[in-house]
Amino acid sequence: MFALGVSELLTGLIPSVPSLIVSIGTGIIDLAPPAVKDLAIETFGTADKPALLVGIVVLSALFGALLGLGGIRSMAIPSVGFLVFGALGAIAAIQDPQSQASPSIMVAAVAAGAGLAAFLAMIRRAGVGEMPVVEADLARRAFLRGAGAFALLAGVTAVAGRLLVDRVRMASNRAEVVLPSAQTPLPAPAPGSSLSVAGIAPVVTPNDAFYRIDTALSVPSVDLDTWSLKITGMVDRPYELTYDDLLDLPMVERYVTLSCVSNQVGGDLVGNAKWLGVPLTDVLDRAGVQQGADQIVGRSLDGFTIGFPTEVAFDGREALVAVGMNDEPLPFDHGFPARLVVAGLYGYVSATKWLADIELTTWDAFDAYWVPKGWAKEGPIKTQSRIDTPQANARLGAGTRPIAGVAWAPGRGISRVEVQVDEGGWQEATLSEPLSKESWRQWSLNWEAGSGTHTVQVRATDGNGDTQTTMPRPPRPDGATGYHTISVVVE
Repeated sequence: MFALGVSELLTGLIPSVPSLIVSIGTGIIDLAPPAVKDLAIETFGTADKPALLVGIVVLSALFGALLGLGGIRSMAIPSVGFLVFGALGAIAAIQDPQSQASPSIMVAAVAAGAGLAAFLAMIRRAGVGEMPVVEADLARRAFLRGAGAFALLAGVTAVAGRLLVDRVRMASNRAEVVLPSAQTPLPAPAPGSSLSVAGIAPVVTPNDAFYRIDTALSVPSVDLDTWSLKITGMVDRPYELTYDDLLDLPMVERYVTLSCVSNQVGGDLVGNAKWLGVPLTDVLDRAGVQQGADQIVGRSLDGFTIGFPTEVAFDGREALVAVGMNDEPLPFDHGFPARLVVAGLYGYVSATKWLADIELTTWDAFDAYWVPKGWAKEGPIKTQSRIDTPQANARLGAGTRPIAGVAWAPGRGISRVEVQVDEGGWQEATLSEPLSKESWRQWSLNWEAGSGTHTVQVRATDGNGDTQTTMPRPPRPDGATGYHTISVVVE
């Protein structure tokens, strides 16, 4: 653990030095079987990354404890163990697209050396080699006391390193960004766009409540003075945009609902925001898309890739290179300084955060990050509806009770939501006024609740007249289906 703490401190002191914990975690994410990733997201949701990092630290502590107990008998065991630790850390860090080989090797070597030095200090303090064999138990206790002290020091160094990293990020140019106004700013949402029902998701999701699912264990730190967006591949005029260049382009504001393909029926990996950005068509037209370029690939600063059909950018849906979210520069967690927002596509095929490159290629020439891992190459968002209130297994008093939630079908809009209680008929719910056909809508139905246990389910119909399917399917390979169904008890 002390070795990991030292690596975190180096990361905070030297911006070019990678975090071994993050690099190892990124390697685990890339190598983990798809079923393991699915289970992690299903189990931990948006806390999947903290859970992975905690797991790495815990396993490292157990590994260190085993090395320590073995080292009481033979110094060869910890020496080889820390050598392996350093090698694996260096290999993992080198694979990180945001790191360079020399700093990666350096931090791994220093961390492993610090860990070994701490171990030797504990061995000397425990008096191993100076005691009779019968007193080995005393040596172990002394060793463990020393290990506890170094574990505390490891925690201090790790926290200090994280604080320094956060300070560097917070001191970046984002605080100085003044976003331009849209050519036609959107008015504030009309009163009818939001229903006054307690417990329902707000029609516009606050930034700090917006879901985050991505492969980045550490949010990239971006220097706006050196950042640029490259438009490359099958285009007539490849070019780059600095951040100032991007902000100088004509901007639009759009309400767009985004959803993760891993979202379970009734899940919360979905949100609606007001995005400020440049229409993707403007960016592509300037480059001149060549004949046959039927796939757009987005690349993130951390190496993540997405891919979607080129025709999607030109079929009239909202597709933006976004720089703002809910009237502020993109938050770090949501893609600062720029990201892609494409209505009607799940995030895994469209929503590149920390955008660095847009490449035009062919559909057969490239498979984006999630495709080889078993997810569908095309990911249109399915029509979905969710019950927000009452919550599953709630205990309610008898009388008039609201059943309410949200429904979404970005690009098609929602035309109707219906609710069924027990074996009764489907009842049409009241809908909020739409912000746009790309946004979700709130819905509500007043229910005369009688005593007993009741089953409630919901279904939505999109703007094309198609009702969501009742067939239950898991998220893999292209999004979950089925009706959100809950049980409640009325007393």
